[in-house]
Amino acid sequence: MAKFDVISIGGSVKDVTFYTDAGKIISTPENLTAQQLLAFEYGAKISVKEAYFNLGGGASNIAVSLSRLGFKVAAMTKVGNDEIGKEFLKKFRQEKVSQNLVQIDKKELSGFSFILATNKRDREHIVFVTPGANKNFVFKPPLNLKTDWFYLTSLVNKDWFKQAKEIFNFAAKENIKIIWNPGRLQLQAGKKALTPFLSQAKILILNKDEAIELALSGIKLGRKNPNYLNRPLYLLNILSEWGPKILIITNGKKGAWAYDGKNIYQQKIYPAKTVDTTGVGDAFGSSFLAGYIIEKNNIILALKWGMINSASVVNKVGAQNGLLKREIVEKKLLKLK
Repeated sequence: MAKFDVISIGGSVKDVTFYTDAGKIISTPENLTAQQLLAFEYGAKISVKEAYFNLGGGASNIAVSLSRLGFKVAAMTKVGNDEIGKEFLKKFRQEKVSQNLVQIDKKELSGFSFILATNKRDREHIVFVTPGANKNFVFKPPLNLKTDWFYLTSLVNKDWFKQAKEIFNFAAKENIKIIWNPGRLQLQAGKKALTPFLSQAKILILNKDEAIELALSGIKLGRKNPNYLNRPLYLLNILSEWGPKILIITNGKKGAWAYDGKNIYQQKIYPAKTVDTTGVGDAFGSSFLAGYIIEKNNIILALKWGMINSASVVNKVGAQNGLLKREIVEKKLLKLK
């Protein structure tokens, strides 16, 4: 098997996105891990103005993004032996993503998600996911597997801890660097369970809500006002002590922060018409990694790479439709310098 630059690990799901004007956004600042809610009239029939069907999921999004940015990539993921699974295999072929590590589940259907998005200005969304074949994912590396990086996304199987342990142990043995965006089950497990993984992660990427949830699992607030956790700099200070070499926290329209143990970096977003925010985190993370590699570990430039591709992705419906080619990102970057 040929050597890869990056192998993405995690889920692949078919996204069905619905847009509606009917939802009401409710602020709940007292709940640090759910500061906004999207509500609908109980028992009502909701009018849907638009519906879109796209491919998504962490491993799929990351692989397609990095392939478009010029890297040799494989997706280690699991799909069903169904039409959606065939769509993923076709998509990977089209995007020059290796299918050699894609697992086919003969019993479970492919993963599926229902994305409910508002027609409000920010176009934010809620995702309902049925993992399908993803819950049967098993880390089974070939004997001759070679790569520089693992990009680890959400693991949804019941024995995710065992799988994660095998992934990190294999990476340590083979001198593979890991960039990690932990999923819901991982964050719910908290600091105690994740400590050995956090200390091995070269890059840890979290959005602000994820960072707050992880921080709350390992600190005692005492009499402190918990609202201070809304400040990314406090989160950087707390979580950077837990082991990751580089910590990145994204905060929607307020941009992103990074810390490498010596310096704090901040990057604002670039102006863009927001049509759909699905997959923007994957676009940012994959492009940050691309920039980090191409720009020889320059975090400032890597953050710009992430923001450039993110601005393109939010301008299209679907997690992958707005992903840019490397030459386009580099042209945009030149204009910013």
